Amino acid sequence: MSIPQVDLQPWFHGSARDRSAVASQVDRALQESGFLLVSGHGVDPELPRATRAAARRFFALPKALKQSYETTVGGRGWQPPGVEANGASEGLKTPPDLKESYSSGSEGSGPHDADPFWHPQNVWPGEVPEIRTTFSAYTDAMRRLSDELLMLFAAALELEPDHFTRHTRRPKFTLNVNRYPSLNETGAPQEGQFRIGPHTDFGTLTVLDREPGVGGLQVSGDDGGWVDAPYEEGALTVNIGDMMARWTGDRWRSARHRVLPPHASAPDEDLVSLVYFYVTDMEARIASLPEPVGVRGYPEVGAVDYLREKLASITVS
Repeated sequence: MSIPQVDLQPWFHGSARDRSAVASQVDRALQESGFLLVSGHGVDPELPRATRAAARRFFALPKALKQSYETTVGGRGWQPPGVEANGASEGLKTPPDLKESYSSGSEGSGPHDADPFWHPQNVWPGEVPEIRTTFSAYTDAMRRLSDELLMLFAAALELEPDHFTRHTRRPKFTLNVNRYPSLNETGAPQEGQFRIGPHTDFGTLTVLDREPGVGGLQVSGDDGGWVDAPYEEGALTVNIGDMMARWTGDRWRSARHRVLPPHASAPDEDLVSLVYFYVTDMEARIASLPEPVGVRGYPEVGAVDYLREKLASITVS
């Protein structure tokens, strides 16, 4: 399995032929692996640096302070270690994932997106006031990039440019900043325990800014084996989720992936990943594209019902 690097500069600034070549490259990659390594994306490199630094300052606070911002999976604020087990989405009985997270995202502003479950109000810690500005600026950049990627996806399938973005006028999106503590902090992992257990993402696409490490991201191929995801400084990892795979009638893969547990060869390794999950408007209806684009048809489903079931599956009760 190959995860290619795609340079978006020809898409942004090239000729019609250049844009078509990028679209074809994306189509091939999403059929084969469901993952891309994206360069030339135009995101200011200072944004992830500042966001990561602010998050690290929050994670370094005493637990008693962090607990005042505690929330559950899908909420806004701090998710402590032990509340999420992504392997459970596949029916696996695994120990909780070895991570803590701080989450922000879309907020309700009108009659169609006022549901506090899907668009809760963000929670900003007074102890680290820069989190509000950095997280907000980063999510703004990620949303612009995500809509551009959705238009690129439409071009890859020879669809109308707004085939996907017409359903992202008031979308649900979440930024999870995940901290993966070191082995010195967690102790030896339990059997079957990961920083993030094997799973597929649930929405349309995910944009990931990550730090390289021994206990890093792996992607599963068709044969069920695992390969290390490629890394390049400044590039973003992009993958599609279950909703997009369903939307394309399984033309594109929502690939299983996981984050390895901390390893004895790097006992001090402490990583922070910025994970931006993009979904759709919550009132969207997802219908599979027919042949010759799609290869399998699924019953039409509402985004709300689909996502609710998925989130419930990974929450540790």
